[in-house]
Amino acid sequence: MTQDPDRNRAFFGRVKGKKLRSGQEASINDLLPQLRVNPELGPDKIFDRPMKELWIEIGFGGGEHLAHRARENPDVGIIGCEPFINGMAKLLVVVDNEKLDNIRVWERDATELLPLLPEASFQTIYLLYPDPWPKRPQRKRRFISDQTLEMIARLLVKGGQFRFATDIDNYAGWGLARIMRSSQFRWTAERPDDWRKPWANWPGTRYEAKAIREGRVPSYMTFERI
Repeated sequence: MTQDPDRNRAFFGRVKGKKLRSGQEASINDLLPQLRVNPELGPDKIFDRPMKELWIEIGFGGGEHLAHRARENPDVGIIGCEPFINGMAKLLVVVDNEKLDNIRVWERDATELLPLLPEASFQTIYLLYPDPWPKRPQRKRRFISDQTLEMIARLLVKGGQFRFATDIDNYAGWGLARIMRSSQFRWTAERPDDWRKPWANWPGTRYEAKAIREGRVPSYMTFERI
């Protein structure tokens, strides 16, 4: 893999915020070890039962979108990556309460996991509202880079989708420029509504609601693996 001019591979961001409630603490101690994805397993062994498709959500925040997709697609296995432990705890409580057996998780930087997962095994990968790192010296910390796009392309099946949402115009342009210069993706948009409107059955997220309240307009971009 070539050296990435955009990215110095290190994790940046909060790992833990406010003190966990007792139920959240229990979910981290008891459930996280059970649901942590084992990258050494083949794609048909990651979950305890056969799955029609495999998806990934990178940086799932509070887990609202991931849990929604898991509920409406019980035959799809979804791996969620989130190093912020409070967000992980929120999702695990929902998983436990609703007995969602089609979710596996990774509580570290996603770039540590993606190279270990089986090639061409995933149909959809989501990156929703990643940290924009708005200051120019910080931009090398942004998740989208030539290197991470290679990781994502390796995991997707031909015709699989990489779905990217952001409310920061500069990050939308940054991401689009890097994805479009890759020979492994095709932007599927044919008209403005294709990136102005969210995907089907979109549940929204807390972060998105805050962004809209503050006057920012999200973009929802879909790229197909060539």
